[in-house]
Amino acid sequence: MAIVKSDIGGNITRLENKYTSEPSKYEHLYSMVQEEVQNKTAKGSSSCTNGLLWLTRAMDFLVELFRNLLEHPDWTMGQSCTDSYTKTLKKFHGWLASSSFTVAMKLAPNREKFMEVISGTGDINADIEKFCTTFSPFLKENHNFLASVGLDDLKAS
Repeated sequence: MAIVKSDIGGNITRLENKYTSEPSKYEHLYSMVQEEVQNKTAKGSSSCTNGLLWLTRAMDFLVELFRNLLEHPDWTMGQSCTDSYTKTLKKFHGWLASSSFTVAMKLAPNREKFMEVISGTGDINADIEKFCTTFSPFLKENHNFLASVGLDDLKAS
């Protein structure tokens, strides 16, 4: 999960840095994307648009992973991750990234350890369900916006 965490953190930092450069100008996240679309820089690998796109996709993966953990209590962590990856990220990755993911799955923690690490003091299953239900509409909104500017289908460079 360190790869996913690092990727998410990098994209958040990219968006946060842009926001803090001019908070009033970038009060809305989509204004960064609209500016980059106008300047024809949105498709660049270091763009905020690219950051938002991959952050949204990474969160799609996590939501799907959490759903798998709830719906398939008999699956291993590797099975849950692989199914989530196939449904969310695989179509956007090339051979190298897909191969790297396959290798990373061999290092995945066991399911019980993972659940122990993410558990708080409440009902973990109820918390996961609430997260998935609450967060999914935001991801859908991001995908709809990115599609409206023709950028939701970009593949990894």
